[in-house]
Amino acid sequence: MAQAIANGITIEYEQHGHGEPLLLIMGLGGQLTDWPEGFVDELVSVGFQVTVYDNRDVGLSTEFDWEPPKQVRAVLGSLIKRPLNAGYTIPDMAADADGLLEALGIESAHVVGMSMGGMIAQQLAIDHPSRVRSLTSVMSNPGDGKSGRIAAKVMVKMARMPEPTLENAVDRSVASFQLWSSPHFDPEKHRARSERSILRSFRPVGTARQTTAIMASPDRTAGLGAVQVSTLVIHGMVDTLVKPSGGIATAAAVPGARLLMFPDMGHDLPESRWVEMVEAIQQNASRAEAAGQTS
Repeated sequence: MAQAIANGITIEYEQHGHGEPLLLIMGLGGQLTDWPEGFVDELVSVGFQVTVYDNRDVGLSTEFDWEPPKQVRAVLGSLIKRPLNAGYTIPDMAADADGLLEALGIESAHVVGMSMGGMIAQQLAIDHPSRVRSLTSVMSNPGDGKSGRIAAKVMVKMARMPEPTLENAVDRSVASFQLWSSPHFDPEKHRARSERSILRSFRPVGTARQTTAIMASPDRTAGLGAVQVSTLVIHGMVDTLVKPSGGIATAAAVPGARLLMFPDMGHDLPESRWVEMVEAIQQNASRAEAAGQTS
């Protein structure tokens, strides 16, 4: 692992393989180590140099210190369209990604983001279009406040969970992912991955700040209408954390975007679909190259 100074903060990152540059952007509260190794290996095997990194406020990247609102207040504020007091928003996190690529000497990259990472990837394509060779948004939404909302039953169950502590964090993570993952979800594999992540870094308040950033960020729909790079949207049809309407709305917002939906995918990256996902990402990158969108 290594660190870079980007957008005025320190970002922890790793690079794998050689070839066309591809940036993977992780979702809410996730660390660079939460990308499944096999998924990254698949991307490397088809000719990408893969860069993964910790978003601000998680992992080993810069931690902030502003106090996020309580979860209930944040949710209510977003529902009634009341502005939230956020120390940063998704556009700031997109600027982090832009700054990291700049620091690494990567003029432009294929960009793949999942969940909140998909939001960041979308914003990067809007705010820094020359940095993005192709765009893949996975299990995300355009921030319109209507599409891809969490299922009510999941929200209720999440609200009843205890506040995360070092003692309960692994069990809480397993229980959470069981609510929204695909039918292929393996609790023991997830438990092992969660244990490694929590040993590396435990920042629940950082996750709360990222949640506030999502809720305080502007609708990206209009900006996505101006995105010109080859765009792929991937979503699971049994996703209950970001319902499938989020992927449908994202694809509808980007001219010419391609929508790939898996009937057995929830809010996770099921191993049974890695090859198909990587093939689709590679094809999206190839379309960009054929259209002269890479440099």
